[in-house]
Parts: sequence; C-alpha cells; structure tokens
Amino acid sequence: MSYVGPDFEPPRPPRHPLRGPLIVAAAALVPGALVGWLVWQAVGDSDEGGDGSAAARTSASASAPSSELPAPSDDGKEQTGGPDGQSGGGEDPGSSAPAGSGSLQGKVVVIDPGHNPGNFRHPSDINRKVNIGTNWKECDTTGTSTNAGYTEAEFTLDVSHRLRTILKKAGATVKFTQDGDRAWGPCVDERAEIGNKAEADAVVSIHADGSAAGNRGFHVILPGSVNSGAADTRPIVASSRDLGERVAGGFLRTTGGPPSNYIGDGTGLDVRTDLGGLNLSTVPKVFIECGNMRDTKDASRLTSGAWRQKAAQGISEGIVSFLRG
Repeated sequence: MSYVGPDFEPPRPPRHPLRGPLIVAAAALVPGALVGWLVWQAVGDSDEGGDGSAAARTSASASAPSSELPAPSDDGKEQTGGPDGQSGGGEDPGSSAPAGSGSLQGKVVVIDPGHNPGNFRHPSDINRKVNIGTNWKECDTTGTSTNAGYTEAEFTLDVSHRLRTILKKAGATVKFTQDGDRAWGPCVDERAEIGNKAEADAVVSIHADGSAAGNRGFHVILPGSVNSGAADTRPIVASSRDLGERVAGGFLRTTGGPPSNYIGDGTGLDVRTDLGGLNLSTVPKVFIECGNMRDTKDASRLTSGAWRQKAAQGISEGIVSFLRG
C-alpha cells in the first residue's frame, strides 16, 4: 500500500522506535523453525504452490480493458465497500476454511488481502467516507501496481491463498475478509469488523507498497494507541506488537529481506494511528507491506511465484510463533 491513498497519509517517524527488534523476533522463531521447514517442504516453492496460483488471479484484470486497470499512480490503499457490494458466487468472505490436524487446532486466523480487484470499477462506492474512530476516510482505494501492470490486488490474493494453505495444514481455522468474490470492498471498517466478529486470535492484512523507485524492502505496520469514538486500540497494542515483531522476523529470515530503507529506521516496523483497519480492531492485528511495487528490484521479487511462496511461509512462521506463545 502506498502512502498517497485516502487511508494512507504521509509516513511519520515511528512513535516508539525499535532498535534491533528483528534480531529478537528472529530468535523467538528458532523453536518453530523445524516445523516451519517441514511445512515448507509440504507446500513447495513453485509458482503453482498452494492454492495461490497467480494465473488464477489474472483473469479479472485480463478481462478488463487496459485503460480501466489501476495505473501505477493509483497507489492508494486499504479500505473497501459494505455488504451491498457483495457479488454472487465465490466463498463468503466470513466463512471458515476447514482446519487440518496440526498444532493450531482451535485457533482462528483472519487474512485480509489488501484491496479488491474490482475496486477500480466502483469509484463512487470506494470513495464514500467511513468512520475510523479518529476521523472519516474513504472506504477503500484501488491499490498500486508494478510499472508493468501487475496489480497489488492480484499480489495480495495470491500470497493470501498460499498463506491460507500453510495455516490450514497447521490446523488453524482461516477466514478471509474478501477473496475476489465480491464486486468491490469490503470497506476498512467492515474489514476490521470481520476479524472482530470472528474473535480472531490473529489478523494479518497483506499489502505491497507504491513508493518511489529506490525505496526498497518490507515493513510491518503496528497499531498505535488510539482512544477516540469507536476506536480503542489500547487493549491490543502490546499483543499486536508481539505479532508484528514475529511476522517481521519470520519474513526477514525466510525471504532474505531487506527491511524497508525508507520506513521504520531499518527495523522493518512502523507504528500508525491513522489506519481504519487497525484503529477499529479489537483483536491482535498488523499490516505487512511485502515490498515496493514501484522499485524494479522489489518488483522482480513480488512478481515471482517462488518468492511469493517464501513470503507466505515467512508470514506463517510469524503467526505460528505468536499463536504458540
């Protein structure tokens, strides 16, 4: 997600700078390394890995005229439409994926694929304002894309599918906020509500940034302390930080990084109080910006199926570590 869109104001210095948290997070993940490796072997590292084939995600964009697709400058992020935007067919975003027989039985994970591939067709819907506690912001944005036209919405669904496969095999019940199965949305407030109603043990929102060329690397966004209107993140700040540090550590170790060179002062972590998806959450939740789609080096990773499998593996290791405590 870029920082130009409606729900993404220009980044500000982290409220609580973290020096070296990734080293600590990586160390925390060591006990789960063997299990993570075994799961990786089961899922595989091919472009067809899991149920997240990129080819399955390109049909929506291929069927639309290229002039309608999000241009590289359409790099706003994270908000979406309400229940009236639901389209027929597909899995109900709130439904559960059957759990496997692994050690995460009884745990509920909500995966939030950033942006709906159909958002660009519904500008009036995604531009309407919703209350995020601290103020009102647009429901959602189209997301960003690489300079070659690979969209963030395609990327987030692909990684989310791969992540779901891994977590299900570990025994978790997995729910999506959207699976490309509705015309647009959901809005940021509904995305938060889906995780809250599921009483999720962890929620991770998957994104990719749209910053300037030369800005590289991933970062995990943590909720800051907010107590305004419908928003009160104080009960989840500490647990969300724990989740975020573990996700960042797993992602760094599995993908090889690098942490962002333009957000988070090299820690790979950023604290935000202006994002509705975090402000309205009552359960542990973080965002991960897996890389910058506008940078050629990052784009070469983001468009690789093998790398997206590693990204999903890294995120899953962080989630598993957090849920096991």
